[in-house]
Amino acid sequence: MEWLGRANIEFTTSPKPLNLKEKDGKETNLLKICESAVPPCNLNPLLFNGHAQTMWTAAKAHGPQLHYKRRIFEADHAEFNGSFAVDFAVTDPSAKKEADPTLTPRTAYFSKAELEAMGSDDDRPMLVVLHGLSGGSHEIYLRHAIAPLIDGGKWEACVVISRGCANSKITTGLLYNARATWDIRQTIKWLRKTYPNRPLFGLGFSLGACILTNYLGEEGSATPLKAAVVVANPWALHISSKMLQSTVIGHHVYQRVLGNAMRALAMRHKDELEKYTNIDTANLLSLKYLWEFDRAYQCPTWGYPTEEAYYRDASSSDSLLAVRIPLLAINAVDDPIASCLSLPYAEASRNPYTVLCTTSLGGHLGWFEIGGGRWHGKPVCNFLNHMAFEVDLDSISNEVNGKRTSGNPEYGTNFDPMRRKMHVNLNQ
Repeated sequence: MEWLGRANIEFTTSPKPLNLKEKDGKETNLLKICESAVPPCNLNPLLFNGHAQTMWTAAKAHGPQLHYKRRIFEADHAEFNGSFAVDFAVTDPSAKKEADPTLTPRTAYFSKAELEAMGSDDDRPMLVVLHGLSGGSHEIYLRHAIAPLIDGGKWEACVVISRGCANSKITTGLLYNARATWDIRQTIKWLRKTYPNRPLFGLGFSLGACILTNYLGEEGSATPLKAAVVVANPWALHISSKMLQSTVIGHHVYQRVLGNAMRALAMRHKDELEKYTNIDTANLLSLKYLWEFDRAYQCPTWGYPTEEAYYRDASSSDSLLAVRIPLLAINAVDDPIASCLSLPYAEASRNPYTVLCTTSLGGHLGWFEIGGGRWHGKPVCNFLNHMAFEVDLDSISNEVNGKRTSGNPEYGTNFDPMRRKMHVNLNQ
């Protein structure tokens, strides 16, 4: 039936999924919740494969009209200092008329009075979102996923902007990479302090999904987040990169488009890069492909010897093993950017806190339905609503059965999925 646009859906998780309890006392588990949250995947049959679904995103059809207010944070990380932006979804109708022409559409800065008034004792669930490569809160795929939550009137949300993206300014030579978890960590700490009664949830897309998964692995059970969803995570970056470079369309279309996006980002911040780094900006701005940008910028900036070393070190497939909150991961098997060869089936099957949901169709952040809707928003909203309003969040155990999940104590071995090649002070 795939040729009619009906995608096959499969779930991968531990043979013993995480046990949970509903607020009415009913016993359930993470797999059952995910299965009930994920509806049939009926996509536009004219967009019959991953390339068609992915390329259709360039059509830039109008999506839900979300509005944001932007707050600028000064990083509290000693090494990765500078500033970053967080866009907060506007729920007050009277504030939706404001927009700053220097920012992305429907976005304005908070006024001084609004900044001083931030904070509340309410218990509304709050969603922390990470966008994809060179994106922002304005991205259509992101708005399709969170608009139903915001418009429903029960949720608050904010989008952590990767440094330099979405018309944000940088005050050092640092942009971001797939291991850049420090800004979301600081944001979550600030939210926990400013809104102490709000349960916090996470949502990441593409590279943002990789960053969010890495953050969850680094924090383990210490994260204040109650549950999370990651969509179109590239998982093993070195595999996805090699797969892109191995095909004509991958190399000359996707790598070039992604490279152009990063080159435009570098162009926007050329003065800062020249002031604060030794990067050869003339060479950087002449590059065509994403892997070339990563070699020219990511390697010298962060200290990786090669882009392949960076890809291996920043991948999040091992991080999945260290996640200790309920996590739903959604990927399309025909995704030409986040290759199916990088999907962490084995890792998901070893961790009861995670469920990997794969659809046979959908492309990269596509999932276009007939009429222009985006399917991925449905499981995202269903899962988050169920976790926020129906599950007893206190029933989530920090460690399943209190047992370690990797290593062999008999022989004194211990596998640490978060042991990286490059040591970074996480500022936890």
